[in-house]
Amino acid sequence: MARTPIDRVMKPVSKFIHEEYTSGIILFLCVIAALIWVNSPTGESYHHVWETSLSIGFAGNTFDHPLHVWINDGLMAIFFFVIGLELKREFMAGELSSIKKAALPMVAALGGMLVPAGIYFALNLGLESVGGWGIPMATDIAFALGLLSLSGKNIPTSVKVFLSALAVADDLGAVLVIAFFYTAHIDFTYLLFGFGLLAVLLAGNLLGIRHSLYYLLIGIAVWACFLFSGVHATIAGVLVAFTIPARTKIDEQEYVKQIRSHAHQFEIAIPLHGPLMTANQHHIIEEIKSISLDAQTPLQKIEHSLHPWVAFLIMPLFALANSGMHIGSDFFTALVNPVSFGVMTGLVVGKLAGVFGFTWMMVKLGIADLPRLVNWKHIFGVALLAGVGFTMSLFVTNLAFGDPVHIDAAKYGILLASVLSGTAGIIYLRSISRT
Repeated sequence: MARTPIDRVMKPVSKFIHEEYTSGIILFLCVIAALIWVNSPTGESYHHVWETSLSIGFAGNTFDHPLHVWINDGLMAIFFFVIGLELKREFMAGELSSIKKAALPMVAALGGMLVPAGIYFALNLGLESVGGWGIPMATDIAFALGLLSLSGKNIPTSVKVFLSALAVADDLGAVLVIAFFYTAHIDFTYLLFGFGLLAVLLAGNLLGIRHSLYYLLIGIAVWACFLFSGVHATIAGVLVAFTIPARTKIDEQEYVKQIRSHAHQFEIAIPLHGPLMTANQHHIIEEIKSISLDAQTPLQKIEHSLHPWVAFLIMPLFALANSGMHIGSDFFTALVNPVSFGVMTGLVVGKLAGVFGFTWMMVKLGIADLPRLVNWKHIFGVALLAGVGFTMSLFVTNLAFGDPVHIDAAKYGILLASVLSGTAGIIYLRSISRT
């Protein structure tokens, strides 16, 4: 196939975008940009930009919120929607599709949530900041997988699979924590409307409706109902994701049979002289497109199309809007408070102890086995990387606290813990990779 000049320009760009570590690098650069911006002479403009008000009317109600709220409650609903798609895919045919497969990563994720939460709770017991116990519970999947990909070529693929399953299970836990513990006043009328619309989506799935627009329009209405109900709107993203069809219309054998038949028809069709094709050839290609759509699941198609937007727009915007914190001469002094110390200790120590300890317990009790080619050194390295809790930890921070002092303290702890855990994880995994 002849390559055009634009193909030669875009190929290295496309290759970079599809590397596993790329989204982690973009996220890291946005964090650095936010820190530089807020600590520069124009630092005040950082806060002014994200406080810019935007208004949209819907069903007699008006959404009038600052830009950072639109990002945290609006765009992040799409992030949670993609998480929901990943969860459904993993439950149907992935690493969480059976009790045997799911037991080890899910219990490891449980340990990685309970121990950090317990450490934070103990360090903040009796204080008004005790409600932030959910902050150190989450692992940032983009950063963790990105750092793992930089940890050496000799790390087995099964280690990545284990970390991915662990992070997905961790996300499920974070979603449940947000739903049950970080939801304030509930308006049951709007909530009832929201669940009614979810029932409409499920009915569409059962009736065989596969068009993305159907789920998009009703999904937006579900999000609005949840937003007005008081239940955090990102939960709507996860619930809508579970209504998306996840089965093909034709199986693999039928797909291959029909593609071969149409390819043969295209081959024997009389071509035109020149670059154009005949109407018959064009019809055959359209038939192949239609068959290919029937062989795809709407779930995987939507997930694949949204992933670049989430990885390269939504998560970087969230990081840029939420990572800005003033770092002065008293930065390390500011870390000596229950919130910062609780978050930092929970992520660095609690994640390591929880993930490694619960995995060890499951294996020693004979309930589960380590994945193929994975040893205890790999598990220790994964447990270190699990302490990189950035995106979800920042998100829970905004739900847990209203006091800017507590929010900044939590951000300090998240930032330092993520740097410590990520650096330690890379150094350790690279050392065992070489041996």
